[in-house]
Amino acid sequence: MNNSRNIYSVKQVNSYIKRMLDDDFILRNIYIQGEVSNCKYHSTGHIYFSLKDASGVIPAVMWKSDASSLKFRLEDGMQIIVHGSISVYEAGGRYQIYARSAEEAGKGDLAAQFEELKKKLEEMGYFSEEYKKEVPRFSLRIGVVTAETGAVIRDIYNVAKRRNPYCQILLYPAKVQGDGAAETIAKGISYLDKSDVDVIIIGRGGGSMEDLWAFNEEMVAQAIFQCNKPVISAVGHETDFTIADFVADLRAPTPSAAAELAVFDYALFEKELADYRYSLNLYANHKLDRIRDEIKRYRLTIETLSPQNQLLQKKQYLTDKSSRLEDLMEREVRDRKERLAVRSEHLLGLSPLKRLSEGYSFATDPSGNALKSIRQVKIDDNIRIRVTDGNIDAAVITVNEENYE
Repeated sequence: MNNSRNIYSVKQVNSYIKRMLDDDFILRNIYIQGEVSNCKYHSTGHIYFSLKDASGVIPAVMWKSDASSLKFRLEDGMQIIVHGSISVYEAGGRYQIYARSAEEAGKGDLAAQFEELKKKLEEMGYFSEEYKKEVPRFSLRIGVVTAETGAVIRDIYNVAKRRNPYCQILLYPAKVQGDGAAETIAKGISYLDKSDVDVIIIGRGGGSMEDLWAFNEEMVAQAIFQCNKPVISAVGHETDFTIADFVADLRAPTPSAAAELAVFDYALFEKELADYRYSLNLYANHKLDRIRDEIKRYRLTIETLSPQNQLLQKKQYLTDKSSRLEDLMEREVRDRKERLAVRSEHLLGLSPLKRLSEGYSFATDPSGNALKSIRQVKIDDNIRIRVTDGNIDAAVITVNEENYE
């Protein structure tokens, strides 16, 4: 046995190789492009996959901490560029790339094109709010530019019919991906713009930037900007943005949401009409009641101020005054009669005839002067004595003075 041989354990060899790889400057910070295969998302959040091309395969792993920042989902067959480091998995004795990040192959170029076109169109005013057209609230004819088959047109149709069974959907079947897609989309927008639709929806389902690229073409942006009808863009998922979204008059996060925005809710519309009808009737009834009250007041005013009513009022006034005057006259006559009666009784009590009827007599000289004293006559003077039923002529025989006090 040759004791000069150096014998290493498997662990030592794997560790040695790992250190060599870890110390390599290129392998510590390397970019590898390849096709994803055997991709598995583990329950722990780690992603295990392989990168392959026509000549070979490299195992890869992306830990949960790095996978959480991945902006897309890895799928078999996808071309990606992985950034990471190559090292050895000692327990398995194989080398693999530990991916720190990944991007879709070619996306960097597309992103640059996207930003370049976006900047250009923005400077041209394609995104300006002053050119945005308002989507009609009561649209009944909806134009749709999308693929003839697929979930998009079904979703739009189902939502539209649920909200308003009387609306019409006019589909312009267009390619939404691949060569010639932008041309058919632009053509569809132009065609529907010349029809009698109220609003146009352009859209497709989600996908990668390459899948959605037709909606990032300048010809599509130009067709939207020049369209006289309002355009709603519904491309991809809520997190996807395309040039069409910025140029369109309104962006919807999904095709279903676009249908919600374009088609008014007929049941809600009927309820609003019923509420308005009730409010209008209530207001009209209140208004009519106020008008009737005003008419009554005006009629009373007119009747009060009319010549006929004025004559009647004056006549009534004169009648009342006449009646009051008559009452006053009757009261005055009655009072005067009462006073006259009292005075008559008083005078009657003072009347000589009254006295005469009571046995008294009234003596006068021949000239008719009343004899009140014995000194007015002498013996043998003629006097006249008046009694109740006539006169007595007599002569004075004697005169006697008496004091009756």
